Parts: sequence; C-alpha cells; structure tokens
Amino acid sequence: MNASTPTPAAPSAPTPFSTLIRTASHEQHTEAENSTFMSDLLGGRLSVAAYARYTEQLWFVYRALEEAADALADDPVAGPFVRRRELRRVAALEQDLAHLHGTRLGGAADWRAALTPLPATAAYADRVAEVARTWPAGYVAHHYTRYLGDLSGGQIIRGTAEKTWGFERKGDGVRFYVFDAIANPAAFKRDYRALLDALPVDDLEKQRIVDECKRAFALNTAVFADLGGQFPLSA
Repeated sequence: MNASTPTPAAPSAPTPFSTLIRTASHEQHTEAENSTFMSDLLGGRLSVAAYARYTEQLWFVYRALEEAADALADDPVAGPFVRRRELRRVAALEQDLAHLHGTRLGGAADWRAALTPLPATAAYADRVAEVARTWPAGYVAHHYTRYLGDLSGGQIIRGTAEKTWGFERKGDGVRFYVFDAIANPAAFKRDYRALLDALPVDDLEKQRIVDECKRAFALNTAVFADLGGQFPLSA
C-alpha cells in the first residue's frame, strides 16, 4: 500500500442497547415529563392532595411490577433485573400512603379501602401484569422505565415534595424515592445499563423491547392526563 492509498476506516462499534433504548424512546419520555400535571406538580403549583393521588396511582403500578418479580427471578432475560433488596418500592409506597392519608383524613388505619386506580392506571397495571405473564423481555421494558426513572428524575419530585409540602427530608411522604440499599446510584445505574447491553435476545426482540418502552411512557403519560383532569392548576 503506497502513501496515497487511504487507510480503510475501522468498523464502527455497534450502539449499546442501553443507549439505543434511551434515544429511541426520548420523545415519549419527554412528553411524559412535560405533561401539564407533572409540570404543575414540579412547579409547586398543586396541592398535597394531588401529590397523594399521584402516589396512590404509583402503588397500583408497582404492585403489578413487584408481584410478578418472584416468578421471573430465574428467567434468563428478566431475572437479572429482579433486585429485590435494592429496588422494591411497594413497602415504601405504603409507608408514604399511610402518612399521607393520616395527614389528610385524620387517620391512616384503613387507607387501602379508599384507594381506586384511575382508568389509565388500571390499563397501565394490567399491561405490566400481562407482559410479566407472557413476555419477560416486555417486563424488562417496564422495569427500566420505572426504576431507572425513580433513581433519576424521581429525585427531583422528592425535592419538590419536601420543599412544597414540608415533608421531612427522605422521611414519611417521600420514602418511595429513597433507595437506602443503593449506596452509589450512579454506579448502580451503570450496572443496570450493562445488564441491558448484555440482554440475551436478538435484534428483532430488542426492537420489540424498544417499542414496549415507548408504550410504557405512553401509559404513564395517560395517567398524568387523568390526574390533570382531576387536579387542574390550583388557584
């Protein structure tokens, strides 16, 4: 090869799946984050009742996620994501809801009896339960959109709640957003993304997971729309 012959370009490395899933669902993720309800909540313009109703909806979704987790613990696709000690949120949600209902209603004993899912929440929880039963890779899509969101943007919600409604820092009312068993969230998220990159599925299945991730964000946006209908901007 003489000096005038160009050197062949090295083949580019394939895009990691964790990057692909994030970029491919960016539009749907942004739409959820910028919903009217979430914008008003993060802006401190809604009442604690709106925050409590939102927390109630999370309880239904996380019950569906975590009731399925044990059955998927040994699954080759979904199993590595089942991190009970680090991630499980239902117990923390129940602490928050007992506190929120005690504060608002004068007693926390029977708070579960007062809970009802909004139509969009019921559809969301039903979809999570369906993929958990029939399609473990689809369960991973919902697991990713929820738990990594809690570790990231969820911390903004916690800070807003503490500032706006006076909750104790990382205390009752915001325990859902506190991951005591994760000492280094940044390292945990890196490890989680590495699991995504190592998923033992082919490219066609990866595209299906991306599509389900988009669907998960759309389901979440629908919950925000229902909540926005119940809680228009406070005067």
